[in-house]
Amino acid sequence: MRVAVAGGTGVVGRLVVAAAAGRGHDVVVLSRACGVDLTSVGDLVRRLAGVEAVVDVSGTRTQRRRAARDYVTAVTTTLLTAGAAAGVHHHVALSIVGLEGVDTGYYAAKLAQEQLVADGPVPWTILRSTQFHELAEQALDVLRLGPLSLVPRMRTQPVAAAEVAAALVGLVETGPSGRVPDLAGPDVHQLVDLARRVGRGRHPRRTVVGVPLPGRAGRAMGAGALLPATDGTRGQVTFDTWLDQRGRG
Repeated sequence: MRVAVAGGTGVVGRLVVAAAAGRGHDVVVLSRACGVDLTSVGDLVRRLAGVEAVVDVSGTRTQRRRAARDYVTAVTTTLLTAGAAAGVHHHVALSIVGLEGVDTGYYAAKLAQEQLVADGPVPWTILRSTQFHELAEQALDVLRLGPLSLVPRMRTQPVAAAEVAAALVGLVETGPSGRVPDLAGPDVHQLVDLARRVGRGRHPRRTVVGVPLPGRAGRAMGAGALLPATDGTRGQVTFDTWLDQRGRG
């Protein structure tokens, strides 16, 4: 099957590309890093020629509500419009567990994305996942003050990005399925505790300080709003296993 991966050079996108290729699919990478304009219908129609399924794992780092919504909805609309024009049969989108309970700019944008996909012209599947194990490492550099890393206090049930990628490829092969059960990791943790464990191995001179996130959204995340609320698929790779694999890598 010819499969296009939007955001195919990102953390999970690279893994989706590898997983799809490893299962014999012909993969087309769609990303700004590869010179692809994800907001250009004409460009995408050409690149989607012969593609049967699109996996959208693209994103933006901004938390500004309008900027995040404008970008995410523009990319989603363009992918759906171009996909319909090119004859794509299946649109698979990755979203986030617990969106409704956290009113931030990016999460609001992802909620709008889900609605666009569900209302769009291409048969679809949406998979929500929890945060990736990699978040613990990324959090060390988000807010630094000299030797200090300020890391949010929030409950998380992280999952290995490789397991998310494998799940997405499996959904491509299954065909349009609508909203599927959420995917989460095997265990609940405090993010700051995970960040400290990463920091001990990679940044031994840095001190990790846990800080509460401000506002209603911060309180919600601290209380576990981003944890799965229902039974669903659970990954098998624990944070310990992931950390060990990273150390060997």
